[in-house]
Amino acid sequence: MGCFGFLKCMMFIFNGLIFVAGAALLGVGIWVKVDSSSIIGLLNSMEGAPEELGQLLNVGYLLIAIGVVLVVIGFLGCCGAVKESRCMLMLFFIIILVIFLAEVAGAVVMLVFKPVAKELIGKLGDAAKKSIAKGYGSNTDVTQLWNSTMDALECCGFYNYTDFTNSTYFTDNKVYPRQCCQQGLPECTEAEASNNATSITGCFPKIVQLIEDNSVAIIGVALGIAALELLAMIVAMILYRKIGSKNG
Repeated sequence: MGCFGFLKCMMFIFNGLIFVAGAALLGVGIWVKVDSSSIIGLLNSMEGAPEELGQLLNVGYLLIAIGVVLVVIGFLGCCGAVKESRCMLMLFFIIILVIFLAEVAGAVVMLVFKPVAKELIGKLGDAAKKSIAKGYGSNTDVTQLWNSTMDALECCGFYNYTDFTNSTYFTDNKVYPRQCCQQGLPECTEAEASNNATSITGCFPKIVQLIEDNSVAIIGVALGIAALELLAMIVAMILYRKIGSKNG
């Protein structure tokens, strides 16, 4: 098949996968926008939520945009390799380069503005506690969303069980949600919730712990993606030059 044919084949397979991934993200983005019971409903229900969280309400649009970009990249890469189009390969190279530079810039911004991120998380915590106090036990959607989150992560509240102390649920029942205590107890009293506080943490600390426990894997995936992007640019340029010399 030769080196040139091998590179064309690999370019087609690699970008075919990108195209499929982009189509999947596009579908998920459309689903998020039309699904009224998604996590966006929880954010909308939070009284006093920080204005910065408004960006999260556009997550559907973000997924759609990313999906479209990936579909375009996959299309350009596949067609550029198969049709031996230098124009498509150059567009593919430019788009990948812009994405790579944006990722580097994003990483730098996250490191530089880490204190701002902590402040935003603090505002998110305040909004989450208000949401629990006002909606848990009185609003069906809020209650179901928090129950689903706590069941999935095996956590209790945003920070800990005390987030429910002023909620309608605790006021009416004088007990905490079942997720705040070990399974098998007839009811989760304040004493039981306090005893289990060290083993059953809040959802936010649980997420932080999951990220820390998998930090090596996350960094590895990020570096792997960067390496694939660099490799894709190198292959695109090799094909670009090969096609140019072949046609010339």
